[in-house]
Amino acid sequence: MTIGPPGAEVLRGGPVKALIVTALLAVFMLPLLRAVGSRALSTLSTLSTLSTLSTLSTLSTLSTLSTLSTLSTLSTLSMASETYASGTHCAAFVTCPNDGVAKELARAIVERKLAACVNIVPAITSVYEWQGKIEEDNEVLLMIKTRSSKVPALAQYVRSNHPYEVAEVISLPIDQGNPPYLKWIGEVVPE
Repeated sequence: MTIGPPGAEVLRGGPVKALIVTALLAVFMLPLLRAVGSRALSTLSTLSTLSTLSTLSTLSTLSTLSTLSTLSTLSTLSMASETYASGTHCAAFVTCPNDGVAKELARAIVERKLAACVNIVPAITSVYEWQGKIEEDNEVLLMIKTRSSKVPALAQYVRSNHPYEVAEVISLPIDQGNPPYLKWIGEVVPE
């Protein structure tokens, strides 16, 4: 198998070498693919503008791709085809006194489209100060994946339906993650 344009210095080898070259291209093109974005990828037909590949002496003369499907494959391998703005989604946490309350809240939160998913983590121990005393309780933790914009509505719902006088509702922004999963959260939870 020969990789490269006619008349240029080429890489020779079999399917294993082609796979290695494709993998190397995927690794080195990842930053560029993220910067360019998936829409612009469909218009790329050459690699001549990718001077960053010149550091690889065996790849520096590679100037064109034989088909755009190879570039599409590289995009898929790099997962750069999905874009995500850091902090668009968050993981919220709510503690509950028992499994029954946790399941009831979790189901209602998902049914009301306040979250895409709620994980119920049983048997946690919480140590905290309440009314001047150190307390220790067994609780159940809800890990809630939702849009950051839904946290105020989520907090209001929990305050209205939680047995605690002061219910814990906190959230942390999701900086990055599996693009298809983050996309799914956005599809399930409307803005």
